[in-house]
Amino acid sequence: MIETNDSLRDCPAPAKLNLFLHITGQRPDGYHSLQTVFQLIDWADTLHFTLRADGQVRRKTVVPGVPEEADLVVRAATLLKAHTGTSLGVDIEIDKHLPMGAGLGGGSSDAATTLLALNRLWKLDLPRETLQVLGLKLGADVPFFLFGRNAFAQGVGEALEAVELPKRCFLVVKPNVHVPTADIFSDKLLTRDSKEVTIAFFLAQQSCDARWPDSFGRNDMQPVAVRKYAEVAQVLRGFDNIAPARMTGSGSSVFAAFSSIAEAEAAQAKLLENQQAGWTVAVAPSLDKHPLFGFAS
Repeated sequence: MIETNDSLRDCPAPAKLNLFLHITGQRPDGYHSLQTVFQLIDWADTLHFTLRADGQVRRKTVVPGVPEEADLVVRAATLLKAHTGTSLGVDIEIDKHLPMGAGLGGGSSDAATTLLALNRLWKLDLPRETLQVLGLKLGADVPFFLFGRNAFAQGVGEALEAVELPKRCFLVVKPNVHVPTADIFSDKLLTRDSKEVTIAFFLAQQSCDARWPDSFGRNDMQPVAVRKYAEVAQVLRGFDNIAPARMTGSGSSVFAAFSSIAEAEAAQAKLLENQQAGWTVAVAPSLDKHPLFGFAS
């Protein structure tokens, strides 16, 4: 990252994986209660911020299919401005590497990085808890990226407790399909009554081997996505005889875990022998903390 008095460049917005995702109920307000473990990975968008003295918030990069005023980075900056009353503005540029509609939290991560970066660039010094409250107004995953640690999450995903996870390397594959989150949550066949588990029970399943334990949990959204989107099922079949694999979030990305980059790359080579057109494939080591963790206290 490059920092000057009037700019912050090369600010990463890392992806997340859901190591498991259980839907435990549906609330009266329509939102779903869940339990999951969020894992940060070293695959990221890159954002650049340049100070404006005129108070305007502008996105300088065209993002196909996302109007400037609807972009979460613009909404995040505007929300932070309104909350603090600052007279400053910003130009935001985005180098988009994370695919959209992938279950990787790319838009939410971009929003969190915007809040963290502007907290520093605008010299606001807001505490992390305040940023998390603001972030929840933008989306359920945003507080996790602001929390900045791998976490056991409950509620709608905003009730977070840090967990220590083994070092891993993940092979992540996104098929050539965009899965709208609302499409999965609204499906009548979605499991909504998974039994709650404790953090201690989850951690007890983590073996000394760095490979993610296929024996624990599931993603309750996966059966719905597989039924609706043949491309997701195709990727999961691609992992047969390679490694246990699971969908992250509401899809469409599928991942498997390995103890080293070399193992993940070997699995990638095997998987690519039968790769289908349009797959996006990445080898991504785990992260213990968000790269901008120090931008809030």
